[in-house]
Amino acid sequence: MTQISDRLRGLVQSDIRRMSRECERVGGINLGQGICDLPTIPELVDGAIEAIRSCKATYSKFEGIDILRERIARKMLHYNGVQCDPAKEVVVTVGSSGGFAAAALATLNAGDEVILFEPYYGYHLNTLAVLGFKTKFVPLIAPDWTIDWTALEAAFTPRTKAIVVCTPSNPSGKMFTRDELLRIGALCRQHGAWVITDEIYEYIVNDGRKHVSIASLPECRDLTITISGFSKTFSITGWRVGYVVADPRVAGPIGLMNDLFSICAPTPLQWGVARALEVGDDYYRDLAADYQKKRDVLAAALTEAGFKPSVPQGAYYMLAEIPEEFRDSSEAAQALLEQARVASVPGTAFFASETGKRMLRFCYAKDFAALEEACKRIREFHVGRVLQPARTG
Repeated sequence: MTQISDRLRGLVQSDIRRMSRECERVGGINLGQGICDLPTIPELVDGAIEAIRSCKATYSKFEGIDILRERIARKMLHYNGVQCDPAKEVVVTVGSSGGFAAAALATLNAGDEVILFEPYYGYHLNTLAVLGFKTKFVPLIAPDWTIDWTALEAAFTPRTKAIVVCTPSNPSGKMFTRDELLRIGALCRQHGAWVITDEIYEYIVNDGRKHVSIASLPECRDLTITISGFSKTFSITGWRVGYVVADPRVAGPIGLMNDLFSICAPTPLQWGVARALEVGDDYYRDLAADYQKKRDVLAAALTEAGFKPSVPQGAYYMLAEIPEEFRDSSEAAQALLEQARVASVPGTAFFASETGKRMLRFCYAKDFAALEEACKRIREFHVGRVLQPARTG
């Protein structure tokens, strides 16, 4: 018999990608996957084209081209309040997902435990599982996704070596506060665990909130591995350019893992991102303002259609409780897709508990015209349901 790896046992295609394929099948509007199909800014395009025309197509250093790491360090100080050495503490990776995998491989051993907050990002969970690490879940309490501190403290054991903090969060949109991060950091220091943060949505914040990087807190700097990237900020999800910032003693091993599995991030695209990092602060303010408007448009449509959305503090995802007439989130997602041609993702993709069976996740990283059409269809989906006799049995 030809062997298939045991590490893939039980691993299936994510509902995020499955619903995207289903959306293509019906010719629908995809509010499921965070594709972020918005225009690419000219600075990115010009920088990448210039690099291609200049034959900058060979391997870069495995930690990334110098100018990009320097500009990441400058951005980390200006926006995140984190001072870092671009030569020793910054590693450019193949997307933030590549950075997450490299960080896990560099810091964890088989059988180590990692704490995930629930709802979680499925790629965090599955990456850890495939690499042989055990996960423990700590629930966030809806609708504001507050931390169950008793559960968090109880989750730590002698085998706990890391906790993953996604802020702003996919899928809930939760933004962790300074006080929450300090308390998490204190627990990690007490138990000798890393804080691995995914901050890919750092610029997409709502209602005047301020993104807080845990590495900006002096009490937590040395035990924090900060992961981020440019896919969401610059709407280049297919470019796969991310980065890790960490203390030199761990940034070095993360760079080795990055070299082993990826060699380097795409060199011409690194040059394009370096050029894009020259844009001013107005770009980021406008980005956040646009997404807040989109959030409000979608929340209103979902409420009108009988859903109960949890209004996100940041990122561009929204979890919504499904109407009572649906048995579960899979049935609701399929009905919305088939009847309204709008794709969402069943909440079971983000929860280990039963909570996910009553929720859908929506992504509003769309242009205004597409989002408004999707909202129109969601409202009509509600009208179509109420005209039908109630399902019994």
